[in-house]
Amino acid sequence: MNHILNMQPEKLIIFDYSGTLSLESTFFAGPDNLMKRLEESGLKDLGIDSPGIFWEEIVNTTWTEGSTTSAGYKKVMEKRISALLHKSASIVPRAGISTAVSFFVDSYLSHSTIDSRWEHVLQKLNEPPSARVIIATDHYAEATGYIINFLTEFNVRAAAAKEAFLNPSEASFIVANSADMGAYKADPQFWEILKTGLKLEAIRNILIIDDFGCNEQKGDSYGEELKVEIRKLETVRMLETVFPAKVSAVPFMIEDNSQGKEEAFGNVIKETGQQ
Repeated sequence: MNHILNMQPEKLIIFDYSGTLSLESTFFAGPDNLMKRLEESGLKDLGIDSPGIFWEEIVNTTWTEGSTTSAGYKKVMEKRISALLHKSASIVPRAGISTAVSFFVDSYLSHSTIDSRWEHVLQKLNEPPSARVIIATDHYAEATGYIINFLTEFNVRAAAAKEAFLNPSEASFIVANSADMGAYKADPQFWEILKTGLKLEAIRNILIIDDFGCNEQKGDSYGEELKVEIRKLETVRMLETVFPAKVSAVPFMIEDNSQGKEEAFGNVIKETGQQ
């Protein structure tokens, strides 16, 4: 395997994570399930008692720090809730906030598994590796380790991007998280760092499989329709600029229909695996 990886790859396959490899991560944030998780974690008792408050007051206001620094989901959420409680003159022990936040974040990340229907596709790409595979995600710092562990369960060897920079030939699957890279995947800097660190100068063909935010929950500003379309166009254009390569995009988009989201997701995986 190392002999193959030591040769500079000419093909790059890019997978998005939430909404593409993982459907459960989007189900977790569905209104009914989200309320259940807020209640069982204790966050509801702290005033985070509706999806609207969760998205508008917690996630959207902390997203930039949480997803482009090493701070992590737990830290930014805890800090934000403490500020809200201070503003409302509520007195809650810091340990109580930390416990509730930790429970919620651990539950979210442990439920954000890779759909088992991807297993065959990922294993096929892994042995022997005919291309370099990058799982590119805009996510919190804690997600990197979880994603690597989920891949390990499929017997797919993966490494965090910055660890792979130390020995680019070690793993064929690379997890590139915006929180680790300090930039979003739609930012040329994200890909310039990967291109240099992974020695991807020879890339000539790129296949990107991404929902471009389409399958995110509607309550999340990240998934607004106009932003989705703009992100798709700019991402493809940006990749063509960073790499002297032909870029093919496979929009991993699940349409609302009578099948139900779960079955529709499986059908899109099947269609994608045949490309």
